[in-house]
Amino acid sequence: MDPAAAGRGGLLERGPELAAAAHAVDGLVAGALKDGPARGGGILVYRGEPGIGKTALLAEIRRTAQDRCTVLTARGGETLTSVPFHLTRQLLQPALDPFGTEDAHHLFGGHFDLLAPALGLAAPSSTPAAPADPQGVRDGLARLLDRLADRLRDRPPVLLVDDAQWADAESLAWLDAYTRSRRDGRLPVLIVLAHRALPKEPEGPGVPATLAALGDRAVLTLGLDALTQDATAALARDALGGHADAPFCRELWTVTSGNPYETVELLAKARDRMLEPVAGSAGLLRGLGAGARGGGLVARLEELGAGPTRLAWAIAVLGADSTPELLAALTGTTPKEVADHTERLRRARIVAPLHPAAPDAPLEFGHPLIATAVYGSVSPAVRTALHGRAAWALTEAGHSPAATSRHLLEVHPDEDESVVRLLRAAAVEHLAVGAPDAARRCLDRALVEPPRPDAYAAVLYELGCASLLTAPAATVRHLRSALDLPGLDDALRIDATHRLAQALAHNNQLQEAARTAAAGATRTPPGTGRRRLQAAHFMFEGFQAAEENGIGRSRRLDELTAEFTGADNSERALIAVRAFDGMLRGEPAAEVVRLCDLALVDGVPAAGLGWTDLIWGFEIPALTGIAYAFADRPDRAEALFGEAVRAFEISGWSGAHLAFAHTLLGLVHRRRGNLPGAQHYLEEGLRLADRVGTGLPVHWDTACLLVDTLLARGRTAEARGVADRYAFGPPWPGAVVLPDGPSVLGRLLLAEGRREEAVRTLEAAAEALTVRGRHHGIWAPWPFELARALADTDPDRAARIAAEAHVHAERLGTPTVMGEALRCLALFAEPAEARDLLTRAVAHLAASPSRYEEARARLDLAHATGSATALAEATSLAAACGADTLTSDAVTARASSRPPE
Repeated sequence: MDPAAAGRGGLLERGPELAAAAHAVDGLVAGALKDGPARGGGILVYRGEPGIGKTALLAEIRRTAQDRCTVLTARGGETLTSVPFHLTRQLLQPALDPFGTEDAHHLFGGHFDLLAPALGLAAPSSTPAAPADPQGVRDGLARLLDRLADRLRDRPPVLLVDDAQWADAESLAWLDAYTRSRRDGRLPVLIVLAHRALPKEPEGPGVPATLAALGDRAVLTLGLDALTQDATAALARDALGGHADAPFCRELWTVTSGNPYETVELLAKARDRMLEPVAGSAGLLRGLGAGARGGGLVARLEELGAGPTRLAWAIAVLGADSTPELLAALTGTTPKEVADHTERLRRARIVAPLHPAAPDAPLEFGHPLIATAVYGSVSPAVRTALHGRAAWALTEAGHSPAATSRHLLEVHPDEDESVVRLLRAAAVEHLAVGAPDAARRCLDRALVEPPRPDAYAAVLYELGCASLLTAPAATVRHLRSALDLPGLDDALRIDATHRLAQALAHNNQLQEAARTAAAGATRTPPGTGRRRLQAAHFMFEGFQAAEENGIGRSRRLDELTAEFTGADNSERALIAVRAFDGMLRGEPAAEVVRLCDLALVDGVPAAGLGWTDLIWGFEIPALTGIAYAFADRPDRAEALFGEAVRAFEISGWSGAHLAFAHTLLGLVHRRRGNLPGAQHYLEEGLRLADRVGTGLPVHWDTACLLVDTLLARGRTAEARGVADRYAFGPPWPGAVVLPDGPSVLGRLLLAEGRREEAVRTLEAAAEALTVRGRHHGIWAPWPFELARALADTDPDRAARIAAEAHVHAERLGTPTVMGEALRCLALFAEPAEARDLLTRAVAHLAASPSRYEEARARLDLAHATGSATALAEATSLAAACGADTLTSDAVTARASSRPPE
């Protein structure tokens, strides 16, 4: 054999592929030895057709890396794609085994209860409760892998994933999220993926698309080629003797097309038949080759007899659960018969050799091609029956409903209530590990069984709840169907109606959400249930960007809550909605604060009204905190929003919920004038939201606040970049934006010198808000911005707008809005009166929490008075706020010994 044809480690013609792996392992080890975070890893991808040698290549990489690295392996399975976190468990369970209980819990970073069920280290919840947030589970697993890599720096982890085309979606989503979070592509682990060729353009989300994304981030992607004639001849002479002649070897290569698996199998057959490797025998190779895969392999299996054939079928169905005990139960044979049949399958190279150290380990086929061929050879009727028997065998052996569900998905519907019961239980377990798609598959299948008539609506309800956050349109369909059927008791019907309204709201159908909640409240007897639906009705009506009779709705809400004392959670929830509505309307801040206080218990949300409560939703404490923030009480808002971050992190809600919590903290810092702090939280909120999807409500709120914050810092170009990236502008969403979006956009346009566009935008904001009676000058500062925009071209109208804004500011009464209104009035006053107005504005703002607005007013006062002391105070305060341009203007003015023009 030509030495150049051989790869390292004895694999033929795999030198470049093995060299790439060796280089990647060297980089991983070197990176782990450096001080600071280990970042020497990355992704390495091998692609190729079935039988091309991917498995052998990974085995050689494992052999060469295991002396220096912790090698963790996993393999996808054609029949196991529906099993959530199947690959993840294969990879991480062995790595966690050496750690004691205390060390292991430390690795989980306080999230053992969230992550252990996904890893199979603890039983998932068997009772309906708060489902695990899929994003939170992925994030937790990512942090777990990081901590594991840090603990294993002396032997950094190498993750080898074979047959990744058959990976479960949850495991791939974890690997995708983990690698995507490292923008430089450098990881503390090496991930090696081997899979079959992908479609050129994967359609929609799914495993092919995720694998393509992982490949895009790979350090290197290599395609495996077929063996050349020389390599095939080398294999033949190694297997059959050096006298194998050229015609024989050439025919061998022709029959197998250089496919390594087929070549090795065909050579083994030739050796078994004692075929002489010479030209005269070459004609027999094609016939022998037909038995290496597909129908020929099946025929070879059938030649072994009924017992081994049935055992092979059972292995194909059970997959990773193919223990001797379960195989005996599934085939109806004795343990001795299983052992005998297993030995015959091994001799025929259908089943992999038994590992001496694990005689009771699950049986595996010798190659994935064999598994595919055997599974496909089982008739549909027999295959369905085997899956049904496998489900019951697993149940009898004590396996969880989730473990049996993949088999129940394959059986024919038969009105079997026990199947429905197991599938519903499996859905609960899937939700508990953060696998809502798996839960939906189970509940969809349960409906097909179908359930008893009196349980059908309940299953539809469960299906709707399973897709609430991930597929709101499907949730709407299922919950509407459930509500149209008999079978839901009063409590379940109220909950289904509330969740339907939530789903409609998440699907940008706020008007329909409000109508749904209102109709449900009308049909519900007085009491807690009705008030729950009334709260949803008034909340979703108030959230709409436009409504027909906003003033009438506010009046009805005021009348409903007028006598409430916060006696229970239903009253507290409606009081919170009332406080938020009053804030938007610019009602006296003292009354808004009183209502907010009444909605809480000793300053915190009551038990059952917390941030992660599923009955009332996170919106109730959020509304309370937002109302506090715009009533000049950011201290109370910050206490609530800080608790939101903690609650979401503890519960593993690290998707849109955690993003919104960061946005709310950004709001608090913006209101206090801590502009760098606000920018930090808002940018983090956008980063978290971007991982979940695009165009979410939290994107609008966060982008709006970030644009506002960047404008306050004088960073107009950056603000425009955020606005463009997140399509901040018309058409506006169906929900109000935090703060008022058109007001902030108008301010951006003014900063860009686009005055006419700004005026049109601000006039539209005025029209939309005034008709609803919403006059909060800080939430919606359109009057101040419009007055400034018109000051040169229409000063009389501008002055009228400023005067009216001052009237509304006096009603609201917060120091912030009073200061802003007086500062705006000063634009249209004579110099002496302007100095008085600005002095009063500074006094109000100095008593407020709003340091940035105070800095602007002090700078205006310095300009009006020529006071060097006032200018120094303004400069110092602007710098403390992080208002870069404001500081620069003030410094320039001081340097020239005069206030800035």
